[in-house]
Amino acid sequence: MEQEKPVFSPPDPALFAKNMLAVTERGAKLIQSFLRQQVHRLSQPPELGDPFQIKAAAPAFLELARQMLGNPGYFLEAQRQLWPAYLDLWQTTLRRMLGEEARPVVKPDPADKRFRAKEWSEGVIFDFIKQSYLLSANWLMQTVTGVEGMDPANARKAAFYTRQFADALSPSNFVLTNPEILRATFASNGENLMRGLENLLEDLERGQGRLAIRMTNLEAFEVGRNIALTPGKVIFRNDLIELIQYTPTTDTVYQRPLLIFPPWINKYYILDLTAEKSFIRWAVAQGYTVFTVSWANPDAKLAGKTFESYLMEGVYAALDAVEQATGEREVNAIGYCIGGTLLTAALAHMAARGKRMQRIKAATFFAAQADFSEAGELKVFIDEEQIGALEKKMDAAGGLLESSEMANTFNMLRSNDLIWSFVVNNYLLGKEPAPFDLLYWNTDQTNMPKEMHLFYLRECYLHNNLAKGAMVLGGEKLDLSKITIPVYLQSSIEDHIAPYRSVYKSTKLLSGEKRFIIAGSGHIAGVINPPSANKYQYWTNDALPDDVEEWRSGATEHPGSWWPDWHEWHSARSGKKVPARIPGAGKLPVLEDAPGSYVKVKGR
Repeated sequence: MEQEKPVFSPPDPALFAKNMLAVTERGAKLIQSFLRQQVHRLSQPPELGDPFQIKAAAPAFLELARQMLGNPGYFLEAQRQLWPAYLDLWQTTLRRMLGEEARPVVKPDPADKRFRAKEWSEGVIFDFIKQSYLLSANWLMQTVTGVEGMDPANARKAAFYTRQFADALSPSNFVLTNPEILRATFASNGENLMRGLENLLEDLERGQGRLAIRMTNLEAFEVGRNIALTPGKVIFRNDLIELIQYTPTTDTVYQRPLLIFPPWINKYYILDLTAEKSFIRWAVAQGYTVFTVSWANPDAKLAGKTFESYLMEGVYAALDAVEQATGEREVNAIGYCIGGTLLTAALAHMAARGKRMQRIKAATFFAAQADFSEAGELKVFIDEEQIGALEKKMDAAGGLLESSEMANTFNMLRSNDLIWSFVVNNYLLGKEPAPFDLLYWNTDQTNMPKEMHLFYLRECYLHNNLAKGAMVLGGEKLDLSKITIPVYLQSSIEDHIAPYRSVYKSTKLLSGEKRFIIAGSGHIAGVINPPSANKYQYWTNDALPDDVEEWRSGATEHPGSWWPDWHEWHSARSGKKVPARIPGAGKLPVLEDAPGSYVKVKGR
């Protein structure tokens, strides 16, 4: 019989007991602290204290139960398919214990980082635990998603929350079933758990009773010190935006300026992280006069701002400022995520007001949606009941959606990577999170004004009025078919926020010349992929059939970054070369150095 290899050394009994006592004491302190900070939250109405939307998910699971009870044969058949897999697992485990080679019954997804430690495969018992969990979790998801006859919205909710449940029960999340944690506990005589409780207390304290998980070393980064460093100047400011004009690095530039509208859900510097990852720095080096909107992080004074405010004080104000700074009335523009949705609405608004108002001559969309009928997993959180609860929550917060609310929502979309991996690392292994600029940006969230956010959720996600031609904005009914300028549509193969299927729908809504590409990776890494990194790939296809999967079947794969493809397309629509423009040399004086002041304001 094969002897199980030891994966950790036995602890020092005295020191281990001492540390376990300390863990117990700190655990009591943790519970007392947590309970004190919940007093106010528990006094709120139930719908305001439902961070994981349990109440909203209940109707979905009730319908799921009704459908399954109405078809008992389906569940019996599902169980019948599960038991043979378990028997296979028992047999392969027994063969391994007898010293024989045996192929695994089930393997983790290659992208699943939870079971990468060698002990999960080398140790027979832990391999059994891992495979048993994977069989159960996969079976559960297949069973729930295979139920027929459900309302599509409820089916999405049931699948989403079932996955959350399955992820939470992973053996990697528990001390006694994770060999890495057991090894660390024995090797450190339990000090890892003691440090983990200290980390947990600090995160609860920082979140004022809510668990604000640290994903990176928050002291390792500072905007303007080691991120958001591309040289430039703030040349315009109003209540909602600061406009940054970047310092040229070439003697000549394309005549038509490039104006970027990032999402206001996060800070603009996702496009200007380190020098190596900065799209803005790279675009400046290609010879563009680059302007970027830095959105204000709203406080109580801005709580009344609307989606129309973002159009008028954002898009139109930025266009006027670029004209004053360069003398150019016509620009090219980029919109990222919700910034791209706003840009689409702005283009339709300009078209409705006549050709003279069409000041944007070519537009690029990074992971941006106009048709929200297949808008990804965020739709799980959006129905009238949940929006109503959100409205009450924003009223209680002074007319703002606090940044922590959006952070929790986005983290749930990738709970294994953005929640449970840090629970294991920070609290069970007792480690400090590593410095990572992208995760620092991810935690640097913004608040959102109530009326603006409700308009966006209802008009786009709930009713899809922008795509239907039913959205009224700035006194105009928006018709996307009147947008006739050239557009470049970037999407990403693994994007769970703006799926490529959703982005592709814009090719059928807009009337001008269109280029659509799919990049490797997801919503962030699919966009922020500099050529120097030589990572991922992208797909192109000049044809634009009705079905995006047909587009994919005829697409050509290219290695590396899609940025050069965009530059080739965009430069041909940017005019002749002119002498480089220096920030402050136009009609607008320099207000301060980039990255400005608005980007440094923290959310709640």
